[in-house]
Amino acid sequence: MTVRVILLFLLALLALRAVGRFMGGLSQSARGDAPRARAGDTPVKMAKDPVCGTFVVPGKALSATSGDGTVWFCSEQCRDAFVRRG
Repeated sequence: MTVRVILLFLLALLALRAVGRFMGGLSQSARGDAPRARAGDTPVKMAKDPVCGTFVVPGKALSATSGDGTVWFCSEQCRDAFVRRG
């Protein structure tokens, strides 16, 4: 019985904390205090995998060279399919 009460108390505490964070986020957003990108962060233009349509970060994804330049892929399977078509 005691373990059950402790578990219910902990569950209620977690639920209240979650609701508090949610409401805090709503009020922060309403005030216009939503987190902004940091000064050092630079946006990265995503590249679209021509086989499956997934967007990837160039430079961190697999690549292949085509007549149009470098093409980026989400996986080896997509890159291989592109090269086979090619």
